[in-house]
Amino acid sequence: MLNRVRDIGHLLREAGQTAKALRQQGLQIAKKGPDDFVTNADRLLDQRLGEQFRAWFPEDAIVTEENLDSLQAWPHGGRTWAIDPIDGTSEFLSGSPHYAVMVGVLAGIKPVAGWVYAPETDELVYGGVALGGLYRQRGSEPEIRLQPQQPPTLTGKIVLSGKDQQRYGPAIREVFPNVEYYSVGSFGLKVLEVIEGRADAYFYLNRRVKLWDTAGPFALARCAGALCCDFEGQPIVYDRLERTTLAHQQHVWVGWPDTIGTYRRDLARALATVPHFQDP
Repeated sequence: MLNRVRDIGHLLREAGQTAKALRQQGLQIAKKGPDDFVTNADRLLDQRLGEQFRAWFPEDAIVTEENLDSLQAWPHGGRTWAIDPIDGTSEFLSGSPHYAVMVGVLAGIKPVAGWVYAPETDELVYGGVALGGLYRQRGSEPEIRLQPQQPPTLTGKIVLSGKDQQRYGPAIREVFPNVEYYSVGSFGLKVLEVIEGRADAYFYLNRRVKLWDTAGPFALARCAGALCCDFEGQPIVYDRLERTTLAHQQHVWVGWPDTIGTYRRDLARALATVPHFQDP
């Protein structure tokens, strides 16, 4: 894998810029399910990325969002590449800049490396324990090593989707008064808001997030020293995914250890008062 790090970055940048160009030309859109859409750009990138990773890593499992047959490769006892050709499809459709191309690597059931590329800013963040750190590259500029650390004080900002704000916002404010909620579309970009110190936490509460959404971002977060856990303090795991969709069965909290340690119990109690919070 190490000998392909730069190749992977170049491939994701090429894929992301292709998606950007296709959006400018006009997209073909199909519906996959409730509030779930796919475009010709998703499918094209899914095919190209899947084919290239299979050529580079023929012994590994390759799981891609739009190739349902590929989901049968999970779980895999060795290394798995989880590919999301366009993370944040709703934002991609709406003309928002907040979408990304993402790849994550799991060693068994542990995320160990990830890449998140934002086409509109031409910025790539990648790294993980398997890559020895975290790195950022903007366009063709030289990459820089990131040194993320827990902010000394709370920012007062929490990343939360619009739907979760409507349903859970009042309960969260019982624990975090005067908090500012905001959202940036892509799951990976939301996690980066925490890693880069712009938000105290990211909460994901609807249990629809899947293997390819989390593998790369969680590898980055864990390498940075942030926690990826549920509201009982248990790590987000990959051995209890819903079998047909590879969706996580846990609510998600991405944040710094001190913040989670200080607020977890109170926040869990507040959220438990919201009807159906614990429903699967």
